[in-house]
Amino acid sequence: MMDKLWYLSKIHIFEALPPEDLMEIDQMTPMTHFSAIPKGTIVQTPDSNRDGLFFIKTGKLRVYKINLEGKQYTAAILGAGNMFGEIDAFSLGTRDGYIETLEETLLCSVHKDQFEQFLLQRPELVLRFLKEVSKKLNEASELLERLALGTVHERVLYLLLRLSSQFGIPEEHFVKIDLPLTHMELAHMIGATRESVTNSLNELSKQGIIRSGRKKILVDQKKAKESLALDNN
Repeated sequence: MMDKLWYLSKIHIFEALPPEDLMEIDQMTPMTHFSAIPKGTIVQTPDSNRDGLFFIKTGKLRVYKINLEGKQYTAAILGAGNMFGEIDAFSLGTRDGYIETLEETLLCSVHKDQFEQFLLQRPELVLRFLKEVSKKLNEASELLERLALGTVHERVLYLLLRLSSQFGIPEEHFVKIDLPLTHMELAHMIGATRESVTNSLNELSKQGIIRSGRKKILVDQKKAKESLALDNN
């Protein structure tokens, strides 16, 4: 019980809620999965989305879309403390997307009718949700635009910079991305071929912008930002 309340308190939108509100949420949040969801599992498609909100306890998810040519474009990478889903009052922009686990993941869920009733009594939480929704939609719009319009080199660099900001662990003057990724997985994220991604990573390594090993990438964020600024001029 306390373990579940602790996880709820770590959900970004609930951080400032008092214990009694967390207890109430706990009563309406059956676990979607009692065991971990394996890496590479598609938890939602555009044809199988479900109403309600889903909260990530542990793990990471990728939200992506597929264009007419069959290429995948990443709309968001969600980690522990993030949420996705739809209720009548809010849409987090994931209804028409695919959602895939990037690593072993645990989720819990809230039924939309119960949560909407909960929100009606807490207008301050509604404002917090509006800010969160606006932020996520803006981030998704920027990510989709960058990954759809840039060169492969720009798309790889931008994605690595975003991932290092979201899931980074400082290591000397680099930031290690806390997510093991193969070249093929990166290629799927940006709608490119594995070969073109490998070429871009090799070039970034030569420039000293990244260091890479087996499923391990470290980013020099300062150099990465400078390179992106030059590419966009």
